[in-house]
Amino acid sequence: KLSEWTKRLGPRRGMRVGIAWSGNPRHKDDARRSIPFEVFSTLLAAHPGVEFHSLQKDISVPTAHAIDHATDLHDFGDTGALVSLMDLVISVDTSVVHLAGALGRPVWVLLMHLADWRWLLEREDSPWYPSMRLLRQPVRGDWASVLAEASQRLKAL
Repeated sequence: KLSEWTKRLGPRRGMRVGIAWSGNPRHKDDARRSIPFEVFSTLLAAHPGVEFHSLQKDISVPTAHAIDHATDLHDFGDTGALVSLMDLVISVDTSVVHLAGALGRPVWVLLMHLADWRWLLEREDSPWYPSMRLLRQPVRGDWASVLAEASQRLKAL
């Protein structure tokens, strides 16, 4: 699958960043852990030289700022291959961050204020995934601060 995805992506046009802004809508905290795309897309618009790739399965990207792979992600093997070709993954708390962390890919997790227990408290790192950085809401519902921090870190790269 890695070979297939390498061919599918073609030559690089810039830094490749995989993105996921929404989790499973059946999750009990999905409304708080997912970011409305209109809000998330501010990060994309601020970095026109970055090649953003959607890692969302079954959700199409409603923007020209990212490459949509929704119809090509058939299973976790496809997602894993695509994640492996990214320089960085930026995502809300979904299975994608665990996959990226397990593959050792650099990943930034955008966390709601009172995040799931596995992200512990007041940490920017994860003891389970050395390549992971945690970006947390300072107050409930404040995605603007989290996205501003991600944008600053992305510019620093």
